[in-house]
Parts: sequence; C-alpha cells; structure tokens
Amino acid sequence: MEVLRIDFHTHIIPESFPDFAEKYGGERWPVLNRTCTCGAAIMVGGKNFRDVTDQVWDPKKRIDDMDREGVDIQVLSPIPVTFSYWAPPEQAEAMAKIQNDFIAETVNEYPDRFAGLGTVPMQDAKTAIREMDRCMNELGLHGIEIGTNINGQNLDHPDFIPFFEMAEKWEVPLFIHPWETLGKERMPNHNFMYTIGMPSETALAAASLIWSGMMEKFPKLKICFAHGGGSFPYLMPRLDQGWQVWPHLRLTTHPPSHYAKQFYFDSLNYDPMNIRYMMERFGSDKIFMGSDYPFLLREVNPGKVLDETLELTDAQRKAMLGGNAAEFLGLEKRKRGAAVASHTNTGG
Repeated sequence: MEVLRIDFHTHIIPESFPDFAEKYGGERWPVLNRTCTCGAAIMVGGKNFRDVTDQVWDPKKRIDDMDREGVDIQVLSPIPVTFSYWAPPEQAEAMAKIQNDFIAETVNEYPDRFAGLGTVPMQDAKTAIREMDRCMNELGLHGIEIGTNINGQNLDHPDFIPFFEMAEKWEVPLFIHPWETLGKERMPNHNFMYTIGMPSETALAAASLIWSGMMEKFPKLKICFAHGGGSFPYLMPRLDQGWQVWPHLRLTTHPPSHYAKQFYFDSLNYDPMNIRYMMERFGSDKIFMGSDYPFLLREVNPGKVLDETLELTDAQRKAMLGGNAAEFLGLEKRKRGAAVASHTNTGG
C-alpha cells in the first residue's frame, strides 16, 4: 500500500535574524547565538532557553532526515518562543514577517517536501489579521500557528474574536501550540514544563474555546491541537459532567464533547492505547501524524505510534499518516503525488 507520510508538527527558525533586543530593547526577545557550525543556543534575557542543531534551520539536513525516517512532507511552523505576544504589535509583526518570509522561501525552494504555517501578532487582532492575510494570499502558506494563550488571556477573550471570525471566513487552518504554560512557577524541576505544563496548558485552551461558545459561534473553524491535545481528550467526561451539574454556567446548546468533535489533533502521544482512545472519542479522520521534529521529545521515527497501532485498517492508517493532514491543509494533489514519487525514488 502506497502511503503518503506527512509530519504535521515540526519547527523551524531562520539561521540568523536581527537582534531585536538590541534594536528595540527589552530582555524577552529570542536571540540565536551560534555555538558551532552545526548548532546554536536560543538565548532569552541572557539565559540559554534551548540548544538547537542545524536541523532546525537547514532544509537539506531536514530532507536527509526525512528520507532516512520515511517522511514525504514536513509541515514547518515557528518555535513558540518567537511568538513575542508580549511586545508592541508593530515589533512583534516585524519578528513574525522575518519568520514567515523564511518559511515561505523554504517551501518555495523545496515545494515537494515542505508546507508552511505562519505566525501572527495575536496581541492585536487587526495586526494579526493583516499578517494572516499576507501569509495566506501573498506568501502562499498553508495555515497559521498560534499559542494557547495570549499574555495570560485564554483564547476565548473577546479581543480575539475578530481573528477567529476571519480565520473561519477565510478557511485558514490553525495549529494551536502550548507556550507560557500555566503553573510554570511550580515546574522548575524535572522539565515538568514540557511533560506536565504543556499538556495541561493545551487542555485549558481547548476547553476555553468550547465552554465559551466560540466553537458554537464559529463551527467551521479548522483547529488542530499539538501533542495529541495534551490532557484535553482525557478530561472530556469531567468537562461534560461540569456542564451537566452547573446549568447556570452553560454558554452552549450542547455539552463540551459535542463541540470537541470539531477539533483535530496531532498523534504525538507516544502510546497506541492513547491513539485508540482518541479514535473512539474523535474519529480517525481527526488525527494527523506529528513528531515535534527536531526536538528531544520528538517521536522517532515519525508516525511510530501509528505504525504500532496494529488494529488500524489500511484506510485509517493511510489517512492518519498523511491523508488527513493533506485535506486539512488543502495540499494540492499534484504536490502530494510529486512527494510520493520523490520519496519512492530515493528508496525511503
């Protein structure tokens, strides 16, 4: 069976960009400090936020890994630390444009191997909509990545309604990724910010969009959550129970589980048991392969958890490994066919 494999969840950053801390002032701007020819440190406020290898900016290195690991297309998205929602909108827009231009250039250079998601300054809806328009209609990107909260405001805040309204109107796919996690002051040890904080943050974002009535108001919004939706899928029964016992808090016609079926999720939960649960609750058509390439918590090889979910039908496996993501992003059949042919010819 010929299967197209699309890694929906990968991150990329330009090899170099201006030092915004020097240009605009402030300590929260990410700065890329090269540590060797094949790596760098992302610095924030003079401290090492994350070490990265040249896989995170070099498309040829990425393609080598893709060929070795059996990936036809990577969907490129920014690293959340670069969202810069805390900055003045015009400064964050400048940061976003650098990233979006770089992602578009990479996709245009290797159109059969990459698709791209942009970033927008969500702290100002008007500016975010303007850059979303540029991403989709000028740069030819395939969607937008946004954070799970904007400066501590959940995504159901009224300030963000115009953005979601336009995203629905323009049929823009949205990838929601955790950042600035809740409770991070309690997670300085054990890297709990990544293993506990991020999944919890994602659950809060998803629940906020549902409980507030946003998903009822905008039923055609196309939203995918990172990391298998974090802890959200497993909290659905509790959210439903809250809706049942607190009628005075209801803002929706139906219980939360009704609207949760509008969401999509990447497959990055590492365990076939979790995949089976998500299939039962949301359907196999709502799950995409995603690895978090090239970071340490990534799945190697991409799609491993789906390959190990043995009871999948051929149709389900084919859809989750690539078909669902292609449909969600609106990738052209021509592009998909070229990618399969390219991958097959390299013996991947």
